[in-house]
Amino acid sequence: MGLLDNVKARLGPARDRVSDLAGRHGDKVQHGIDRAARAVDERTKGNYTDRIHAGTGKAKQAMDRLAHKEEPHVSGAKPPARPEGPPPAS
Repeated sequence: MGLLDNVKARLGPARDRVSDLAGRHGDKVQHGIDRAARAVDERTKGNYTDRIHAGTGKAKQAMDRLAHKEEPHVSGAKPPARPEGPPPAS
């Protein structure tokens, strides 16, 4: 077993635990993300509001991915249907 395989094997249970905690406490974590964003925005006097909001959105998306590990589409939308048959000739 290589080093990378060994690291993956040891981190697997930790990843599952984090996913479980994110699922149970996701609302609290997202509230904390919002509070931190407001605090940083106040300290920077609104100079970086757009960047703060972008970072906050990415952090929330990451939390959603952690909390809904088994669901590939968090939004609830079904994946687009694949057309059957050969591709159209150009």
